Amino acid sequence: MRSVKSLLAAGAATLISSMAFAADMPIAAPPPMYAPPAPPADFGGWYLRGDIGMTNQSAKSIEGNVAPGFTKTTEGLGFDSSPLFDLGVGYRFNNWFRADVIGQYRGKANLHGSDNVVGPGFVGVNNYTGSKSEWVVMANAYVDLGTWWCITPFIGAGVGGSYNKISGFRDDGVSYSPALNNSVAYFADNGKWNFAWAAHAGLAYKVNPGFTVELAYSYMNLGDAAPGNFRLFDNSASGPTSIKIKELTSHDVKLGVRWDLNSPPAYMPPPPLVTKG
Repeated sequence: MRSVKSLLAAGAATLISSMAFAADMPIAAPPPMYAPPAPPADFGGWYLRGDIGMTNQSAKSIEGNVAPGFTKTTEGLGFDSSPLFDLGVGYRFNNWFRADVIGQYRGKANLHGSDNVVGPGFVGVNNYTGSKSEWVVMANAYVDLGTWWCITPFIGAGVGGSYNKISGFRDDGVSYSPALNNSVAYFADNGKWNFAWAAHAGLAYKVNPGFTVELAYSYMNLGDAAPGNFRLFDNSASGPTSIKIKELTSHDVKLGVRWDLNSPPAYMPPPPLVTKG
């Protein structure tokens, strides 16, 4: 009986000693909780851009000298469509404002139109043909209006200069006064720089953090243009031209791309913690 009591007492003492030792051991710190990263702040960065498109061009009028007492009306003045190409570099200041500078080439567009001239005892028409092209340098600023399903609408405006070149200009004249007369005048190629401005609107689709595709519309005002010196077909007269094509404008549709040169890296969450047990 005494041996049983001694055995129970020894077991109780061992249990109490084990509990006290466990209480003295430090408690292991819980694993750190995962916190999602903070949303990225607005960022700035350089980008390159390029566009291709088509033009839809027009002009306000063709001006020239008219003798006193004569009236002139312009009919059918316009241009065929032509392709355009541009390259540029820009900077995104934040998530809603960016700006860029572009150099643009606008291909040759055929010109057509005529002037009807009426005066005392005189009726005549001048039929004009030729082509024009432009080199444009322009600084643009854009406002991005928000993003929905990776699509960002934007608006913008630009100012710069346009080198408007007239090539192969020709004036075929027919008049009656009262005899019937025909004449042909040839004009030298000529170009001039003008102030130019533009308004833009479009949609941008972000394919990935560094690459964006744009579909855009631009209204361009390119200033005036004029051919060079004239020469009649029979060399009976020559000299500076008085013809000027006033207020060239264009409605352009463009497909463009943008490459961000220092876009923020995409965040990749760490792999989940795996414990063995």
